[in-house]
Amino acid sequence: MKLEEAAGQLEALGNTTRLQIYRTLVRAGDNGLPVGRLQERLEVAASTLSHHIRKLVEVGLVTQERQVTTLICRANYPTMNALVGYLADECCMDAGAECSPAIEVEAA
Repeated sequence: MKLEEAAGQLEALGNTTRLQIYRTLVRAGDNGLPVGRLQERLEVAASTLSHHIRKLVEVGLVTQERQVTTLICRANYPTMNALVGYLADECCMDAGAECSPAIEVEAA
């Protein structure tokens, strides 16, 4: 992954609405969610939701598939994993020692 690509993805996730959309799609799993259901869950105006989803699609974090009249949005897990890997792949390289143990993340 290139620096510019990672920066674009992180920038997209830096917006609270887009981060909320993305986390909701990650939770939905491989089935994804229809746009209408995503709108209901997040209580976001359709035009606002469309704008934010478009940005997530542009940076490759979300995919969309039309099933007849329904538009399904899905988190793009390979892209997500690549971004997380990019952030962690050089962990402690300059420290001259092994990395610290993984940080335990508390549930929000």
